[in-house]
Amino acid sequence: MVNCLNKNYYVCTGCALLCDDIEVEVSGDHITKIKTVCRKGFSRIGGCIEPMPCTSDGKSVDITTAIKDAASILMNADNPLIFGLGNSTSGAQKQAIELAKRIGAVIDDSSSFCQGPIIEAILHEKIHTCTLDDVRNRADVIVYWGADPSNSHPRHLSMHSYFPRGEERQHGWEDDRTAIAIDVRRSHTAKICGNRFYQIPLHTDAFLIEALIDALSGKVPKVPFEYDIKKILELANVLKKAQFGVIFAGLGVVYSIGDMGTMTRLMDKLNEVSNFHLIPMMGHYNMRGFNQNLFEATGYFNRVKFEKRENGFDVKHGVDYSIMEVLNTKKTDAALIIGSDPMSCLPRSTAEYLSEIPLVSIGPCENFTSRVAKVTIPSALSGVECGGSAVRMDGVKVTFEPMIKTARLSDEEILKRIMEAI
Repeated sequence: MVNCLNKNYYVCTGCALLCDDIEVEVSGDHITKIKTVCRKGFSRIGGCIEPMPCTSDGKSVDITTAIKDAASILMNADNPLIFGLGNSTSGAQKQAIELAKRIGAVIDDSSSFCQGPIIEAILHEKIHTCTLDDVRNRADVIVYWGADPSNSHPRHLSMHSYFPRGEERQHGWEDDRTAIAIDVRRSHTAKICGNRFYQIPLHTDAFLIEALIDALSGKVPKVPFEYDIKKILELANVLKKAQFGVIFAGLGVVYSIGDMGTMTRLMDKLNEVSNFHLIPMMGHYNMRGFNQNLFEATGYFNRVKFEKRENGFDVKHGVDYSIMEVLNTKKTDAALIIGSDPMSCLPRSTAEYLSEIPLVSIGPCENFTSRVAKVTIPSALSGVECGGSAVRMDGVKVTFEPMIKTARLSDEEILKRIMEAI
């Protein structure tokens, strides 16, 4: 919460932008009005349509019993899995990492099958990055690649990238900024970019990157699909002239290229001829925080396995410890899901195994995963009913206060109590 001119501004945890200018009006323990918020933030702050009940074996129980039963499930498991945490505070994430060490668990999050490769490259300093404040104040060339922030992050263009008046970009989008969209379809963001929209066939992002590297190197680009070479040369020329450029990389380009080596080579070439940075378009408000907290604790950003030994634990890392792999191979015998719904976002053939093992679900809202869980523990809605800190999509730490009071425990408090019960 920020106090300015006698007004209290709150942070929205609706997405990884963590907008910090939200105004709310409260009556008792209820929010009656929300201002300066997008549709995603409004939905988040408005709370759950179906709050999660506290249950064990399908029966309503008090939270102490639920925590005791959850601890028993995790203690009795030989290969437990902890997954989620992208919608949890950094404090809860650190507590979950400590719990994983205690019980010898695999711990993973959704970056394992989305933005993970970009975060890995950034954390290992293989790719230049910057902050959203840098973009707002300095960026003159902005590329939305495989991303549609007009829908995924509705205030992105207005607050941070294309439309704002920055310290070095006082004329904003009219004269000081060039917005470019590269995508397989004309998205809402692409429409805003006008004639700077470059439509490419599905799964050809890597070929376009190679063509751009050639063009930036003074060579005639070669592409194995029908595409106007003049447009590639035109795009390369715009990128080359950037004083401060930024690529906002969405899931479209991540899924298309897979290995980030291709993007790394493009960024290296761009920084030979101009000045470019990359920021991942992360969805969950604290996915970046989980990656950084796990990286600080283990040197890895996801897909970690803690193996207990007599004087501590060993840390293993790799695709074998991704949620997809441990479920597909049925290598886990119990799972703790925190603030996530893998039953709805993973392939059915993969997710079904969760309904066959003892499952603990922690979160504010009822979902498909909680409905098949053996134990469900309702938690406070972070950013609304409990405070904490998170890491914005650009790596900036943001602290937030609760907007209203609740009797529900936060994720961090629940995890602490499970640790105490083990």
